[in-house]
Amino acid sequence: MTATAAPTAVDAPELDGAILFGRYAFPPNERGYCGPDRADELLERVSVGASGRALEEVARGFDGAWPYLEVIGESLGRAPLDPLVVRTYWLGGPLLVRCGGRRFASSLESRFRPRLTRLDFERLADAVAHGATPHHSFHVFGVYPWVGLLRGGTVDAPLEVLDRCRISWGRVMNVSGETAHVETRRLTWDGRRLVLGSARVEPMRLRRGELVLSRAIEAGDWVSLHWDWVCDRLTRTDLADLQRSTARELAAVESCAYAAPATVLA
Repeated sequence: MTATAAPTAVDAPELDGAILFGRYAFPPNERGYCGPDRADELLERVSVGASGRALEEVARGFDGAWPYLEVIGESLGRAPLDPLVVRTYWLGGPLLVRCGGRRFASSLESRFRPRLTRLDFERLADAVAHGATPHHSFHVFGVYPWVGLLRGGTVDAPLEVLDRCRISWGRVMNVSGETAHVETRRLTWDGRRLVLGSARVEPMRLRRGELVLSRAIEAGDWVSLHWDWVCDRLTRTDLADLQRSTARELAAVESCAYAAPATVLA
C-alpha cells in the first residue's frame, strides 16, 4: 500500500470551532452514543466546512460535551465554540488548569448530583479536588461507570469502551483508499490501573464515501483517533497536550477511587 493524501474537502487550514468540534464528536454520534440524531448532517457539514448556525445547533445537542465547553469558555472568557475552547476540551493543554476548581465543581454538582448515588458523586467531587478538569478524558474516566466495572472484575467490554471513547493518538504508517493504518497504543488493565500497552498497527477510517473528518494526512503524520475514525492531524504541541492531559485526568480519577469523600462542594 502506498501513502496517499486523504480527500481535499477539509485540506485548507481553518480555525472554526464548530468544525473542529464536529471532527471529534461525529464518531460516537454515528454509533448513537451521544448527541442528536443528525450524524449524517454532522459529517456532511464538517466534510465541506459548512459552519454557521445549523452546525452550532447540532453541537448544542451534545448534552454531555456542551456543559464542559461552557465551563471552559466561562473560565477563559470565550464562547463555547471558540476554537481555543473546543481544542482545550478535546486535546487539553495548559489552559485547563484555569478551568477546574470551584467553577467546575459547581457545574458537576448541578448536572450529576441528582443522577448519581451519594458516594459516586462524592468521588467526582474528590476527583476535582485532585486536579480533574473539564477535559473529555475526565468524562470518559470519571463520569462513565467503566472504571468501576474494571475494578469489580468485568474487564473486556469496559476496557474496549474506555479505550475507544477517549481521544487517543497514533502515527500514520500508510494510507490506502478509505483507511489509514495507524500505529497506536491501546489501554490495558493490569488488575489495578489503566496503562498503555505495546504499540500495534490498526486500520482507522478516513472517510465515508466522499465525506471526511480529518484534514489531509500522509505517512508519518501524528493523528488523533476517536472510536475507529481519524479525527485530525496533530502538531507536536497538540500531541504533547493530549498525552499530558489524558494522563492527568486518569491520575485524578484514580487518586480518589478509594478516598474519603471530598469537601470541595461543601
